[in-house]
Amino acid sequence: MNTSLLRRLSLSLAAPALAAAFALLVSSLVLTLSGSSWLDTYSEMISTASKLESMVDILNRATPLYIAGVAVAIGFKMNLFNIGVEGQYVLASFIAAWVGSQFNLWGPIHVALILFVAVTVGGLWAGLAGLLKVTRGVNEVISTIMLNFIATGGIIAALLPLAIDDPTDPNQGTPLIAESGWMPNLNGLLEIFTRDIIKGRQLGGMFVIAILLGIGYNIVVNRSRFGFDLRASGMNPFAARAGGVPPKKMVLIAMTASGAMAGLIGMTEILSVNHSYDQGFVQGLGFAGIAVALLGRNSAPGMAAAALLFAFLDTSSAPLQVTGTASPEIVVIMQATILLAAVIAYEVVNRIKQSDEVRRAALATEAVGPGEPEAMGGPDAMGGPDAMSGPDAMSGPDAMSGEVTA
Repeated sequence: MNTSLLRRLSLSLAAPALAAAFALLVSSLVLTLSGSSWLDTYSEMISTASKLESMVDILNRATPLYIAGVAVAIGFKMNLFNIGVEGQYVLASFIAAWVGSQFNLWGPIHVALILFVAVTVGGLWAGLAGLLKVTRGVNEVISTIMLNFIATGGIIAALLPLAIDDPTDPNQGTPLIAESGWMPNLNGLLEIFTRDIIKGRQLGGMFVIAILLGIGYNIVVNRSRFGFDLRASGMNPFAARAGGVPPKKMVLIAMTASGAMAGLIGMTEILSVNHSYDQGFVQGLGFAGIAVALLGRNSAPGMAAAALLFAFLDTSSAPLQVTGTASPEIVVIMQATILLAAVIAYEVVNRIKQSDEVRRAALATEAVGPGEPEAMGGPDAMGGPDAMSGPDAMSGPDAMSGEVTA
């Protein structure tokens, strides 16, 4: 294998490896200082995760985290910081749950209607922040934070009491969606290759949607004209504008697409778990998506690994508390440490890569050397009288504007 290629591969793997090693070191130190055995804690976490039912829990937890990461990453690719994913998915889930409860349709159409409403509401709510940016220059961080409060503390707080089906219900939520609007689980498919899943665990159908979403994200961002324009606008908006990419249009599209994906985050709860929106609806996934996108470096495989890692840590919290092996807060410490260490490690690796590129460019320049006069600066080269300014050169009648001669 080429030495340069091997070094680049090693640097790419170094950042996550260093982050994981640092997180384990810090977590072990915290566990030791708190009087817990770090070896017993890690053994309990691994033992729990190796069970089939725990794997199902991890995949169910990773599904909304991954969708949230994709939603945030779309904005990151455009150099936009969409803090409003939280409000976008909560508002979309509430409206989608209420609309879904008003119909009793054929199963696939009913589920598709709920998904369509969620995507539309999330896209429109995020598009509002994009519109404020392109028309009034309002920073998307400020506008999306404000829209979070408007969505959760304003619109939902005002409309939820009107949508409550049963005032005596302690959860006080929207009416239950008809069974035709429930997304089928994947237990039957999974049990073909494994044993029966017990303890009431069900692998939600949104897991398939998350996989398709990741594939589509990877293709669009890395293999399409739109993805090229998106990445070019994020890296250098001035150069992208000079190349014919409309910056305001790209901002509006990127924010709307980010919000549309955010609308799908809560569908795991709406279509597979509670089948309604209530006051106990899961929140915080939008902010967790920022961590997933940062740790995964905005790439589809990287975010999948980050979502699975965070899901593994989340599902390990309860068993640690039940067995008394360690305090469940160690999971939060590990998540924060991994994220912080990863950001620092990625920055260090990027600087090393940049130094390597500069060094390779300098070596390539030295290898060329001054050359012979005829090679670079001779009379017949680029600056000679017969090179560019002669009658047969670019400005001659036979060059660009004249007739082609044999």
